[in-house]
Amino acid sequence: MPDEKVWSGFFDINLILSELQINSKILDIVEIGCGYGTFTLPVAQEITGNMYAFDIEKEMIEIVEQKIANKLLNNVIPFHKDILTQTTGLPDNSVDYVMLFNILHHDSPLDFFKESYRILKFNGKIGIIHWRSDIPTPRGPDLSIRPKPEQILEWITNLNFKVHKDPVIIEPYHYGLIISKL
Repeated sequence: MPDEKVWSGFFDINLILSELQINSKILDIVEIGCGYGTFTLPVAQEITGNMYAFDIEKEMIEIVEQKIANKLLNNVIPFHKDILTQTTGLPDNSVDYVMLFNILHHDSPLDFFKESYRILKFNGKIGIIHWRSDIPTPRGPDLSIRPKPEQILEWITNLNFKVHKDPVIIEPYHYGLIISKL
């Protein structure tokens, strides 16, 4: 991860939350790969339930815990966990929304969808953003491993998801889409 200030500058957080329909109508939400908490805290302040923030890096969770304490937020529950080997540990059909932000370039992206499907309520949503692969960006994984929107739509065809919101460019460096559990 780059320096936090540099990292945060890559995102228009309000635009992303708006495009991905993250608002006060959402009760409980999961963020897989919370990093510095760039989205964690703004989302926690927006939703009405709990924000479950997962990251594989202990240092990232410690940073998020400090921010939670500084902001006096009581609805963020951070977890230092590799959800691909341990799952989230959350009950089946228990959350309204899962955030998969800049993570689907991983070696096993379908496993993120499978765990998301397990924990999502019926009609629950997954909000996805990723670095665009059609333009150079100042950060992000190698262009060759960035999933394109079409690839994500292909992945979900056999996973009992449907498109809730078609892919949209989120300037300057990302695209986003929303899928929902059937």
